[in-house]
Amino acid sequence: MTPAPDGLLRPRDADALRAELRHIATVSRAQVVFGGEVSRGSLVLSEFVGTRTNGMRGLIVAPSSGLGGAAVATRAPRSVADYRSASTITHHYDTPVLGEGLRAVVAVPVVVSGEARAVLYVANRETGPLGDRIAEEMVRAGHRLGVELAVRDEVDRRLRLEAPREARAPIDAVLTEQLRDLHAELRGIGQSLSDAQSRLRLREVSDKLARLISGTPFPDESIVLAPRELDVLSQIALGCTNMEAAQRLSLRAETVKSYLRSAMIKLGAHTRHEAVARARRLGLLP
Repeated sequence: MTPAPDGLLRPRDADALRAELRHIATVSRAQVVFGGEVSRGSLVLSEFVGTRTNGMRGLIVAPSSGLGGAAVATRAPRSVADYRSASTITHHYDTPVLGEGLRAVVAVPVVVSGEARAVLYVANRETGPLGDRIAEEMVRAGHRLGVELAVRDEVDRRLRLEAPREARAPIDAVLTEQLRDLHAELRGIGQSLSDAQSRLRLREVSDKLARLISGTPFPDESIVLAPRELDVLSQIALGCTNMEAAQRLSLRAETVKSYLRSAMIKLGAHTRHEAVARARRLGLLP
């Protein structure tokens, strides 16, 4: 994790980008996978898998220029079956791209709040479409990364709102309650996502937030709560009744009661308040 420009502690977005590119490389088996973040409207290529040269490393792609610039400008996937002869893009970057031998290329923007924040590429050194399966996997990866960046942005926004610059390091009681509310909101959002991988990613982020606030970086792994049990317990921790938790999580009240009972048994708690306190001590809740 590195400090953001305004002093907030934020994981490196480049690390999340690199992880998605490596995933794409593994599942697609494309010859080349690369990408970069968008800074002040321009795309900066920084991450590469499978390249033979350094010609594209650090390349700055202006908006609307080349395939990546077009993806940034339109905020939509773009592709060419033969980069050399493509008439739908500008050819400002032919020297480094063709120097790498790339011909078929797909570029997918990572869009957050209507703004392109990064671009993911897959390319082959032969001409011809890369195929629907690869394109679909890239779109899913772009969506996952977009969710990750959106969550980080929201955490930063709330931290800015709740703590003055000189008092950001110590988390006071008011801010802690705000972060606990954010944690419960994140788990509620995860519950509503239809994409399983995005739901898992959001839950992982909420777990990291819980460990950060609780000051327990390594929870006791002998006690494992199911995702739904944690979803319910996070709402109970805010003081919600079973009915209120059910409404927030789009569940039946009886279902909430069942998950809460199961969580209490695992935690060895006799009351809902004892369960929340026990989960916080273990780093399972913030």
